[in-house]
Amino acid sequence: MNIHTSFKQAFLLFFIALPICFVGCTKKASNKAPVAQKEKTVVLGKVNVLTASDFKKKIMDYESHPDEWVFAGSRPAIIDFYTTWCGPCKMMAPMVESLAGKYAGKIDFYKVDIDQEPELASVFGIRSIPTFLFIPLKGNPTMQMGAMQKEDFEEIIGKMMGK
Repeated sequence: MNIHTSFKQAFLLFFIALPICFVGCTKKASNKAPVAQKEKTVVLGKVNVLTASDFKKKIMDYESHPDEWVFAGSRPAIIDFYTTWCGPCKMMAPMVESLAGKYAGKIDFYKVDIDQEPELASVFGIRSIPTFLFIPLKGNPTMQMGAMQKEDFEEIIGKMMGK
């Protein structure tokens, strides 16, 4: 075997292995069709699942107000954009549940599975998960990408609540 043949083999191996690596590191496609869900009431002290339909009713109707933020909620809200297969999302879930209990009746906590709700992921340009949307009662929401420490999360809540 000469150097030319070895180079060809290494070159082919690289271009075969590279796409396989990228496929393993990107968003997993779901073969499941979205499951129709009934609208649920908000359970205080819990992180509630939010569908696109629920979002339009409880948070903001982005179709009716495409150019401005018009919050429909009666309390500040935090939305956790996640997927079931995301390690950092799984790591954040217990902390978010704990904070939902701590701030029960003061802040509504929601979660959106972007695999099940691609419309919401698209509307908010979700490219990285977890991503959190912090929505004050008045003013525009802020977005925070990535896992964070509880203290950092609560600092953002304090700013959102005006404390």
